[in-house]
Amino acid sequence: QVQLVESGGGLVQAGGSLRLSCVVSGRTSVNYAMGWCRQAPGKEREFVAAINWTGGSTYYTDSVKGRFTISRDNAKNTVYLQMNSLKPEDTAVYYCAAAIYVSSIRTGVPTSWGQGTQVTVSS
Repeated sequence: QVQLVESGGGLVQAGGSLRLSCVVSGRTSVNYAMGWCRQAPGKEREFVAAINWTGGSTYYTDSVKGRFTISRDNAKNTVYLQMNSLKPEDTAVYYCAAAIYVSSIRTGVPTSWGQGTQVTVSS
């Protein structure tokens, strides 16, 4: 089991950028895939992006392709989500997720969730 702590959320105007960070602690000896999901008010939590253990493979939901970039620094036990060209529809609580398999993140059943960080994009 690992603990995940997100940071970097906030209020930004449409077209702006934010970078989310997620620090991993605990059983970091396990090679976890990492990812981000989000939940907007009144909606179900949805997959946003994921990255495998080595960082060699990344995955995105269609609505963020070309705008968001996921990356990781295993030496710092940190995963990032760079969000550019933000839109009001990106407003949500963003959750960091860890799992052995990327598929577990994509289907919403990771091993661990962070507590979430609020991202609000004003029009």
